[in-house]
Amino acid sequence: MHMPRKSRIDAPGALHHIIARGIEKNKIFKDDFDRNNFLYRLDRILKETGTVCYAWALIPNHFHFLLKTGTAPIATVMRRLLTGYAISYNRRHRRHGHLFQNRYKSILCQENSYLLELVRYIHLNPLRAGIVEDLKALDKFPFAGHSVVMGKRKNNWQDVNGVLRLFDTKTSLARRRYRSYVQKGIAQGKRTDLTGGGLIRSVGGWSNVKAMQKAKVYQKGDERILGDGDFVDQVLKAAQEELDTKYSLQAKGFDLDRVVQRISHLLGIKPEEVWAKGKYPLTVRARSLLCYWAVRELGMRMAELSRKLRLSQPAISLSVKRGEEIAKQNQYSLLDDHKLIN
Repeated sequence: MHMPRKSRIDAPGALHHIIARGIEKNKIFKDDFDRNNFLYRLDRILKETGTVCYAWALIPNHFHFLLKTGTAPIATVMRRLLTGYAISYNRRHRRHGHLFQNRYKSILCQENSYLLELVRYIHLNPLRAGIVEDLKALDKFPFAGHSVVMGKRKNNWQDVNGVLRLFDTKTSLARRRYRSYVQKGIAQGKRTDLTGGGLIRSVGGWSNVKAMQKAKVYQKGDERILGDGDFVDQVLKAAQEELDTKYSLQAKGFDLDRVVQRISHLLGIKPEEVWAKGKYPLTVRARSLLCYWAVRELGMRMAELSRKLRLSQPAISLSVKRGEEIAKQNQYSLLDDHKLIN
């Protein structure tokens, strides 16, 4: 019996451990040209969507990322990356069909507890896979983020400081501490607790879960989330609220035109001015609110909105962020009663 697939959980600022594999364990990177092509695409998409990358590693038949959601959902980032790369890979290697396993794995993580552990786990991947033979070789390995944190290689899309400042404010000392932390992780080998199912990961295995249940301590577990019970609860509740908002707005007959009417009422301009192009501050303000409410509240896809507004997806992405700030600063809500939905 097939379990229905659970939807992705996401929110701005959420931390995700992502694992994507080649179909039937096939290679997704045959040579450095493939790897560089993949990284070039990743660079562009991360910058356009304001997505933060703390750690990454490319293995011939899979890859790991540690990403923090920016202005676009992680699902959008991954769809753009995987689709674009698969098309160019197939063209180059004269093959057809799917390149990746149908669904990549995405685990939402509790940042304060897991950020460093995940950075270390992901950066040690090439060593565990036998692609490099020791830490010294990993320091210089071009296809994982460790060499960038160590200052041996450069890229401008990885948040090196976000990792180093957790060790020390002085870069040289932070690097030494980071490296010795990574070294200590080598002995741990493969860690299913960082890639397997939810709560079981965070309380240290099934036996602890059972012991807790005996003691009548029940926590929620969800294989899409890495964190303690409270964190799991919080994330699921927020995800549910977001879904409830979308459904209740749709049930109230809210569509793009209603959003435009609301904005024209709030800003005291005509509805056609909300759609207008141009750099006038009021037009930009109106369009930013339109993008924010359409994407975040109505659940519209950015691609659809970019067609309607004749703007590029990166521009829509920036408008969503700007719209969020405008709504918060002015306490604008999409519904005209006292219920704030922003």
